[in-house]
Amino acid sequence: MQTFFRLLLVIIILILIISFKPRKKEKIKWISVTELQTAYVKEPRPIIIDVYTNWCGWCKEMDKKTYGNEKVAEYINDHYYAVKFNAETTDSVILGTIKYGFNPAYNTNDLAVYLLSGLIAYPTTVLLSSIDAKPAPLSGFLKPSELEPPVKYFGDGAYKEQEFTAYMKKFEGSW
Repeated sequence: MQTFFRLLLVIIILILIISFKPRKKEKIKWISVTELQTAYVKEPRPIIIDVYTNWCGWCKEMDKKTYGNEKVAEYINDHYYAVKFNAETTDSVILGTIKYGFNPAYNTNDLAVYLLSGLIAYPTTVLLSSIDAKPAPLSGFLKPSELEPPVKYFGDGAYKEQEFTAYMKKFEGSW
C-alpha cells in the first residue's frame, strides 16, 4: 500500500511540474526581402516591414516589448509576411520589380528611403497591403495597443471597404 502512495505522489508531482512549465512564447517569423519575393508569388498577403538599424535603442525596445508580445506575434504570423529590414544594409535588394541599392547621401539603403517616404527615422513600421502598394509608414516606437489598429486594418482587409478614420470609430482593441 505504501508503494502505491509513493507512486501516486510521484505522478502528482510530475503533473504539477508539467502544468506549471511556462508556455513557449509565440515569436514573429521574420523573413528577408528576398524570401518575401518568393513567398508573395505563391500566396499574396499584406506585408509588415520593421525598418531598423543595429545602433537604434528604440528598435531593440520595440523588438522586446511590441514584437515580443504574444498577441502581436500571433496576429502578424497569421495575417502578414513579416520582414525585418536593416536600413543601413549596403546590399542591393529587390522589392516587387525594383532593385534598390545603398544611398550614400542618406547613409541608408534606397529601399528604406522609399518605404519611409524620405523621412528617415528608426524604428519605422511599414505596412503594405500588397507588394506593389504605396507604403504606409508608422515611425517611432509603438506599443502593442498603438500598433493594433493599423495592423488589423490591413490584416483584416478593412482598407478595401472603408477609410481608416471610419474604421477607428468602431475599433475595439484587445492588445
